[in-house]
Amino acid sequence: MTDVLTGAARSLVRSLDERQRSTALRPITDDDLRHRWAYTPGSRAGVVVGELGRTQRKAVHHLLASVLSPHAYAQTATIMALEDVLDHREGGNRNRHRGDYWFVLFGTPGDDPWGWRLEGHHVSVNVVVVDGRVSATPFFLGAEPAHTTYNGHTVVRPLTLEEELPRQLLDRMGAEHRLTAVVSKHAPDDLLTRNASRLGSVLEPVGVALSSLDGEARDLLTGLVRYYLDRLRPDLATAEFDRLELDRVHFAWEGSEKRGAGHYYRVQTPELLIEYDNTQGGANHAHSVWRRRSGDFGDDLLAAHLGEVDH
Repeated sequence: MTDVLTGAARSLVRSLDERQRSTALRPITDDDLRHRWAYTPGSRAGVVVGELGRTQRKAVHHLLASVLSPHAYAQTATIMALEDVLDHREGGNRNRHRGDYWFVLFGTPGDDPWGWRLEGHHVSVNVVVVDGRVSATPFFLGAEPAHTTYNGHTVVRPLTLEEELPRQLLDRMGAEHRLTAVVSKHAPDDLLTRNASRLGSVLEPVGVALSSLDGEARDLLTGLVRYYLDRLRPDLATAEFDRLELDRVHFAWEGSEKRGAGHYYRVQTPELLIEYDNTQGGANHAHSVWRRRSGDFGDDLLAAHLGEVDH
């Protein structure tokens, strides 16, 4: 399961010169850095992708694609390219560029445990590999603009299904369940958990329970959960899905149900958290994240590893 990831990471490391390696490589025991993540603009630890050579940049993307599904890799690459579009819209005032993403590698690929992060504005992919198992949360994707049109037709919309699937769910669950699912007419201005390093007990599940739904509505909520997990390549996504307690899934919506208006939703179990928010920039600036309460940054896998191995 992890051979492809390991090979891609080793190829990337080999492509770096000594100075770049000293910048990119950090110990897996650097817990502070491993838990310090963000999706806002600004510099990070590690090497800047835009300052790497062509072969090195391709190696970074090859590593990213080694863990993501094809559609999620396409979403991520599109979101990174949107930095140029956003920079043009802002008149270059914030000096954005599609190369403003940072790569940091924790530990040594193939020498468990190890991991890496690729991060910048609207992208944060956090991967930890331990004893043949892979953790890949927090996994954040955002987009600004979230929706680009021409004469009313969509041209670019990286997070299409992140919005469309929950809208289908609201439509199909029926009026009674919808009254339970819509917990507020006012959407928050961002993800409720922002970039918290640990979830703890920040949010408790609210809204409609999957166990109360049947038929198409039940399938749609199950499919929404699976869609977020399917940001990973199939074998990794299936392993994540098999660990879920589906009957403990809750879905909650906040804000307007009208298209083009600010809205937010979250999907939860005691372990899983999915959040989506599109309220900023006239509801044309979307944020989405998939997290695990005990497993973000591979913490659960690392704890089990340290408990079994004499360090």
